[in-house]
Amino acid sequence: MTSLLLANVRPWGGAPVDLVIVDGVIADVVPAGTAVADGQRIDGRGLLALPGFVNAHAHVDKSWWGQPWVSYGGEPTTQGRIAHERAERDRYGIPSTAGTIAVLREFLRHGTTATRTHVDVDLGVGLRGIENVREAAATLDDAVQVEIVAFPQDGVLRRPGVLDLLDQAAAEGATSIGGLDPASIDRDPVGQLDALFEIAVRRGVGIDIHLHDGGELGAFQYELIIERTQGTGLAGKVNVSHGFALGELSPTRQAQLVEQLGAAGISWTTVSPVRSAPLPWRAMRDAGVAVGLGTDGIRDLWSPYGDGDLLQVARGFARLHGLRTDEELGYAVELATTAGAPFVHRDGHTLTPGSRADVVLLDAENVPDALVRAPRRDTVVAGGRVVVHNAELLV
Repeated sequence: MTSLLLANVRPWGGAPVDLVIVDGVIADVVPAGTAVADGQRIDGRGLLALPGFVNAHAHVDKSWWGQPWVSYGGEPTTQGRIAHERAERDRYGIPSTAGTIAVLREFLRHGTTATRTHVDVDLGVGLRGIENVREAAATLDDAVQVEIVAFPQDGVLRRPGVLDLLDQAAAEGATSIGGLDPASIDRDPVGQLDALFEIAVRRGVGIDIHLHDGGELGAFQYELIIERTQGTGLAGKVNVSHGFALGELSPTRQAQLVEQLGAAGISWTTVSPVRSAPLPWRAMRDAGVAVGLGTDGIRDLWSPYGDGDLLQVARGFARLHGLRTDEELGYAVELATTAGAPFVHRDGHTLTPGSRADVVLLDAENVPDALVRAPRRDTVVAGGRVVVHNAELLV
């Protein structure tokens, strides 16, 4: 039995408590100063405590982090980014285990302890990227719990053989398979979606579809996904990533689709990029559409931006959507923490007894203050293991 005491911390900015952690799980929460330390003890000094961040949309296999600076190139369209990445990735050793380790370490530095990551599966790399990601996670002793979406970044039907790779990935443990703009990339939305849903039903995995298409073209694909989710009984196992079109539609059209998404049990992940249209987040919350936040790619051949800090993504969500009140700012932080639980197949993700001991300590007055300042992470505990202390990464 291993134990850890986080003494004098303030969960969600509340009253000071001692968090008693045994074998990687929060065993007890008692008033500050009353717990007895049998093992390691860390003085929390009254710091704010949050659950570990959950990155619900990442691409940890793509990064050139740790290498010399790579200048942006290629065309700024989805197809242009795909072509540029395919032409240049071998030069930078992408994908690689070392590159993935570098990204996961930055996740830990910023308090992320769980992630759902899309990993490219295509005719050039096969399933090698998935192997790299698994090896990287194991190297860090699973300090970051990683769930894999086998992702067809270069298209599905337009590249014969990709469906077989997705099926193989699902058979070998990927928790979801991905799709990509069925209309504008494959130019066959019915064909791509039917093929993906067939694999998902047969293999018992989820589906996570990147949808960049805007306006009514995007809305049409949402309707196709809703129909297939309801028809196959995959409620709770289908996610739309990005989904920019939803914010571009009229209020009436939005309301109709949000109601249908909620009824179908379809979730949503966003990276809240600048210049995108705000999502109808209140209606989505009321309709039961689970929303998760993610970093997307980090310093990759798609974009030079990103540092792995999900708290800054939550702040970006708050600014994009005009959140101002303490309650609203707190909601943005919840999206980055507790609300991320279903995206990594957890029943819950809190700071209460029975929860996996993923804890982030930071110097902030309260949750809104933490959001708007995004201060350094003083201490990060992942599964009961101290991985950051005094802002120093220990793994």
